[in-house]
Amino acid sequence: MTIIDGDNLLWALRQPLEEREITTELELCRALSRYFALTGEPGQVVFDGAGPADRGDFDQITNPEIIFAGLNRDADSVIEERLKVNTSPRRLTVVSSDRRLRKAAAVRKAAAVKSEEFWEQVRRELKRGRPRKPEPQEKREGLSEGETDRWMEAFGLDQ
Repeated sequence: MTIIDGDNLLWALRQPLEEREITTELELCRALSRYFALTGEPGQVVFDGAGPADRGDFDQITNPEIIFAGLNRDADSVIEERLKVNTSPRRLTVVSSDRRLRKAAAVRKAAAVKSEEFWEQVRRELKRGRPRKPEPQEKREGLSEGETDRWMEAFGLDQ
């Protein structure tokens, strides 16, 4: 799971207006959605503030999960809270160039990636553009009884 400090990532993308590829939170989330579809990983993006009044466009994006911190909290606090309550923090990656969040990730033994480095990774993956092959369903669910019987018979183990 990758947890992204959305405002920090947007800030890392600041370039002269005519050179910018991403200018809004929604554009960022759409690009990240394409990235996570290609990598097959789950993600979360946390933004400061309450977000737009109409979140219809954001609601259409399922991965990453998009979180607005609200009026009385900031994104950093929400991310720190998620780090604290996660039962497998070593499986987390926090994306932020903020020292506070990078330190919080280190305390919980989670990986931390600077926003600029992560964005370069996103750009490379989007440029490559091929989704990774998903794991076969049988890997998680096992073979059906009929398939198991056929393999047992093929290997002479059906006696």
